Parts: sequence; C-alpha cells; structure tokens
Amino acid sequence: MADKKVRFVIERQDGPNEKPYTQEFDVDWRPGLNVVAALMEIQKNPVTVDGKRVPPVTWECNCLEKVCGACMMVINGRARQACCALVDEIDQPIHLAPARTFPVIRDLLIDRSVMFESLKKIQGWVEVDGSWEVKDAPIQNPYTATTCYEISHCMTCGCCLEACPNVGPQSDFIGPAPTVQAYLFNLHPLGKFDAPKRLNALMEKGGITSCGNSQNCVEVCPKSIKLTTYLAQLNRDVNKQALRNMFDN
Repeated sequence: MADKKVRFVIERQDGPNEKPYTQEFDVDWRPGLNVVAALMEIQKNPVTVDGKRVPPVTWECNCLEKVCGACMMVINGRARQACCALVDEIDQPIHLAPARTFPVIRDLLIDRSVMFESLKKIQGWVEVDGSWEVKDAPIQNPYTATTCYEISHCMTCGCCLEACPNVGPQSDFIGPAPTVQAYLFNLHPLGKFDAPKRLNALMEKGGITSCGNSQNCVEVCPKSIKLTTYLAQLNRDVNKQALRNMFDN
C-alpha cells in the first residue's frame, strides 16, 4: 500500500505577527496512522505536493496517549487531540490549523498560558502552609469521589476554550476548563475551606456569568467530562455565595 497517500492541508504561520498561509503535503498511508505520526513524516521530509522544500511544520506533542493535551489543534474544523486522530477515521484531505483562541507562536504551536493564569484567578490548588501531626488523613466523601476523579482527568488541553463562542476577544470569559476546576477544588476535603474565595472570584469579570451555555465544550472534551453539568452546579453555588455575602455584610 506504499502508493496510497494521505493529503494534508496545513495552515502555517511563520511567527506570532505574520500572516497565515496554507501548504499541502502527501504522506504515505499505513495502518494505524494518526495525525502526529503523519506530522513526524512531514518533519523528516518537508516537501510540499508541488515539490518545494520548506521549513518543517512546528507543532507540540508529548505523551502520545491522550493524557498531556499538548497536541491539541483544529482538525477538519474541530478542536481535538492529534495523537488519537486516526487518518482512516477522518475525511480527507485533512485540514490542520492552530487553535486561534490562543496566541499562535508558529504554525500549529500555540501559547496556552492564559489557561494557567485563569487557574490562578480561581485558586486552582489546595492551600497548605506548614505541617501538622494528625492521626488520620482527610477522608474524601465517597459520594463526590467519582465526580472529583472525572474532573481531575482535565488535561488543560484547551479544546473546550477553542470550541466555546464566549472565549476570545468578543468576551472576557476565562473558559469552561478553568471554571470547572474551581468546582473540583471546592469538593476537596481541604480545598473546601477556601471555597468562598473561589466562588467570589467567579463573580468577577470573566467568571461564571460570562458563560453563555452553548454546550460546545462538552461536545469536544476529549475526556468526556460533563462540563455543562458542573458549570450549572457552580452557577448555583455562586448564587448561594452571593446571598451569604449580602447577609454577612
């Protein structure tokens, strides 16, 4: 089957401030070929379909097992992980583009720093200062353990932000993934003590009220996290906290 080819149409960009353009490449088909493996073949021999040798395509990957989220890109118009995108399951020619919700560094490589800055805003961690001698460790509520386990699968890949119409220059929404992380840490045996801080942060600009409930996020999440369910729960928790704030003052 060496004569069978897979055509890739790749949207490229030479730098953050450069204009995008497209180039086409053919890759030899083989069983189980995925998008990352195809990009590796193009990297080894970056020659376009018209015979022009060009600089290798830049992209990012790490685990190749749909765990790290680094290889997220837009494949045929849908944000997804390139490592688990099998070419035999994708309409061809295959169009690859960067997730332009984020700043493009070069070609398919993007800067997702904004997601990590958003985690700072919602205090996406458990506050522990010092150490104590305790007999037993905090016990995770068995009724919420399943929920926590599900949300903790989030790879911070950015698929949900790319798919969300409320994330971008048209809105200040920090996005589904960072927002739902607040729910995860509010369920933590120790993290729950700082729940008011997280809920108050979600009342601020870019918080839960900026979510338009389009439900695109849950459709593209590679880990099938029930994002809209937890966003709805967070919305309820934020409203309760707002009432507490009124009476506390």
